[in-house]
Amino acid sequence: MSAIYQRVAFIGLGLIASSMAHAIRRAGLAGHIVGTARSAETRQIAGEIGLVDTVTETAAEAVVGADLIVLCVPVGAMAEIAQEIAPFLDAGATVTDVGSVKQAVIDAVAPHLPDHANFIPGHPLAGTEHSGPRAGFAELFDNRWCILTPIDGNDSPELQRLISFWQGIGAHVDLMDPPHHDLVLAVTSHTPHLIAYTMVGVADDLRRVTDSEVIKYSAAGFRDFTRIAASDPTMWRDVFLTNKDATLEVLGRFTEELFALQRAIRTGDGALLHDYFSRTRAIRRGIIEAGQDTAAPDFGRAKR
Repeated sequence: MSAIYQRVAFIGLGLIASSMAHAIRRAGLAGHIVGTARSAETRQIAGEIGLVDTVTETAAEAVVGADLIVLCVPVGAMAEIAQEIAPFLDAGATVTDVGSVKQAVIDAVAPHLPDHANFIPGHPLAGTEHSGPRAGFAELFDNRWCILTPIDGNDSPELQRLISFWQGIGAHVDLMDPPHHDLVLAVTSHTPHLIAYTMVGVADDLRRVTDSEVIKYSAAGFRDFTRIAASDPTMWRDVFLTNKDATLEVLGRFTEELFALQRAIRTGDGALLHDYFSRTRAIRRGIIEAGQDTAAPDFGRAKR
């Protein structure tokens, strides 16, 4: 595939940025890749492993001459970064992001960008519990979805170019309005992560009175909770603070459902439990049929 952008700049060099860099090289989507990060250690590693072609000390330096800028920093840092890079953006450059919340990112970034730049918020629905420049791999986005939430219409050449870019990386692309994205992600990602953090926290409290048996005898369900709860704490702190309305709405519904199940267990209502579990089991089958996971043992995560 021929290059879609001549110069791509990554602000932040964690899992998503490093995976995008690998995928860009795999498909030949850019002529030159630039990267920067706040941490000197991260910048040094990125240079040592050849993750990007050029490493800069500042975001302002990174965006000079770039026709695509990807903000890969926690949501809480977006406004400061936007202010820093705004004076150095080339005319016609596209700025996008990979944040898990969209309306808050738009509110933080859009007011600071010049009129000659194009801002197209985005969110690739892919990840692992690992972070840092060494964590990335080119296949992370293959057959996954990237949601774009354009704020200037759905038919601009810049949007079509960015869609082609994400497709070249291996992702499917969908368009949403920002509030709908935030509600959908509160259901599919944000609230499940909060529940995972809570369950692991409860287990940690119990571990103190069970001589570590909770850890020693962890079953598969708890292990999956710990995998989710191992995600970057800074990123998830910002997610919950910036998408609190949608998350609280979904948490309220979750609490109602949990109370109903508690009542069924307490009253011995086996029929309600069986019907509920049968309905939720179908969701799992739907995810597998959509190609978003596998029915293999251990969800395909076991090493052969």
